[in-house]
Amino acid sequence: MKKLAINIFANLSLLITLLGATIYGITYHPDAIESMPVSCAANAPLYDESQPLKVMSYNVQFFAGKNYTFYFDMPDNKGPDIRPSSKDIRLTLQGIAKLIREEAPDIVLLQEVHDGAKATDHQDQLAKLQNLLAEQAYPCSTSAFYWQADFVPHPNILGSVGMKLSTLSRFKLTHATRHQLALQPMDIVSQQFYLKRAILQTTMPSQQGKNWQLLNTHFDAFAQGSDTMERQVAYTHSLLAALDQQNLPWIIGGDFNLLPPNAYQELQQDQHYLYKPNTELQKMLKDYSSIPSLTTTQSEDRAQWYTHLPNDFQVTEPDRTIDYLFYSADLSSDKEKVLNQGAPLKLSDHFPVIAEFSIQPNNRSQIQSSTQSK
Repeated sequence: MKKLAINIFANLSLLITLLGATIYGITYHPDAIESMPVSCAANAPLYDESQPLKVMSYNVQFFAGKNYTFYFDMPDNKGPDIRPSSKDIRLTLQGIAKLIREEAPDIVLLQEVHDGAKATDHQDQLAKLQNLLAEQAYPCSTSAFYWQADFVPHPNILGSVGMKLSTLSRFKLTHATRHQLALQPMDIVSQQFYLKRAILQTTMPSQQGKNWQLLNTHFDAFAQGSDTMERQVAYTHSLLAALDQQNLPWIIGGDFNLLPPNAYQELQQDQHYLYKPNTELQKMLKDYSSIPSLTTTQSEDRAQWYTHLPNDFQVTEPDRTIDYLFYSADLSSDKEKVLNQGAPLKLSDHFPVIAEFSIQPNNRSQIQSSTQSK
């Protein structure tokens, strides 16, 4: 009996080891900080700081469109839809490409871009978008995954996942870095299959010799009840402070999944589970300029700055701001807007945040003097 028990234990140990190795092998395990490849045409121009830089940040919701309430859109995964149709993906790709062409931003920061996911026909959605935009429109790009697995054993997935941040640029990019954000606390097996949120930081050199930092992110959702959001905000704040210390101009855009102050009370009661009454984003909104700004989100016309219309049967119009562009103190912004009317209402549950950025005059003269003295 003793020998039998030893054999059973050994076999169980072997099975557990094999299962663990299999799970590890089919899931994504990024380093805390790692370099990402940059694709850039040899003739991509350098950015000229004498011209404003137009930036768009847009959560494209894997080009699904607005005809669905997905399982994850409702509490307890009770939404009726599992995936978008191939036709809706194709039409939404065309609609978003048309929107980008019309707005003609210099930089496009995209979140929720699928690549290799079963739910979207295993497509490389960035490649499809680039084809629709025409390759010469954005000769430089870089991406970083924040969800990737060959197979996820969730009943509504049962297949591969792949979701990434993607940054497109009309101007030369030199290198990119992926920063891992704090993970939600959960059991060790579930965490292997879960999203690993990140910041994608990209360097864009200018003709005047400055290395602009373009950052793209998508913070966690469904994280209330833990300190995940506080930790993600704290890491981001510290990263931006480090860029300030290096005197580097920076812009960060993305879906922060966090409300501005005093917005929680204005939501429908059944939407409160997604947020805390006192927003974790308070420090960033206080310390850095943003679009939408702390002022506009508290104004009487704050509805024009709403960036989100959730896929929820009971919410019929945009009702909250959770997407932002933040920027460094040496920059000024102009022509700020959120496209939350007309065609964008049918393209995604989020809306594009757009602005033009320039080096402030006193900083521009300092840069020119520095450049001339070299």
